[in-house]
Amino acid sequence: MSSVISLPQPSQAAASFNAPVGGIHGSGLFASCPELIGTPFAYAREEEIYGEGEDAEFVYKVVEGAVRTHKVLSDGRRQITGFHLPGDLFGFEQGETHRHTAEALSDAKVLIFKRRQIERAATHRAEVACQLWSMATNNLRHAQDHMLLLGRRSATERVASFLMEVDERLGGTGTFALPMTRRDIADYLGLTIETVSRTITQLEADGALLRSSTSRHVSLRRNRMRRAVED
Repeated sequence: MSSVISLPQPSQAAASFNAPVGGIHGSGLFASCPELIGTPFAYAREEEIYGEGEDAEFVYKVVEGAVRTHKVLSDGRRQITGFHLPGDLFGFEQGETHRHTAEALSDAKVLIFKRRQIERAATHRAEVACQLWSMATNNLRHAQDHMLLLGRRSATERVASFLMEVDERLGGTGTFALPMTRRDIADYLGLTIETVSRTITQLEADGALLRSSTSRHVSLRRNRMRRAVED
C-alpha cells in the first residue's frame, strides 16, 4: 500500500508559488525543525481552502493575504470564528475532521503541512511540542477575550477593539489595509453590517480613525481609539 498522501488541489484560479527564502522561516513551520517543510499553494479571493466536515489531514500557515474560518448556523446565519493573517497557523483540529470552513479573504498564499508529520515531530522533539503548546494557549486566550468582547461590550467597543487588534497583528504601525469586509466584521463581532458601518463612521467623526476614500486603508489614532474602548 502506498504511503503517499495527496495534497488538496486548488481550483484553476489558484496556483502554486515559490515561498520567499527566509520569509516565515522559508518553507518551514518552525525554525527549530527544518525538516517540517510545507508545500506552497495560492488561493484566489473567496476560494474555499477546506470545508466543514472534511478530513483534517493538513495544517496551513498564511504567507500572504488573509483567511477566514466560519460556521453556518442551523438558521442559516454565518458566524466567522477567526481571521488568519500572515504568520498564523490554522486548520489544526482536535478531532479528525474540520469543524469550520476556511476561505481566502483575498488572494492568499499558504504553506500546507501534513498533520501527521507535525504530530510525529512533536512526539520526538520537545521544542516543537512547546511551540505547539504556546500556539494552543494563545488561541485559548484569544477565544476567551473574544467571548468577553461579544458578551460584555457595546458595538463601539467591539469595533474599536477589533480594529486595534488587527493593527497589532499587522505590525502595530497604526496604518493598514483591512483585508476583510464590513460584512465579515459584522459576522465576527455578532453585529449587523449597518451597525458596523455606523460605528466606523462615528469613530471617524470622533477623530479615532481616518479612512482612504479609494481603498480599505485606515489610520488609527490610538489614544482616541483606546478611549472609545475604555469609555
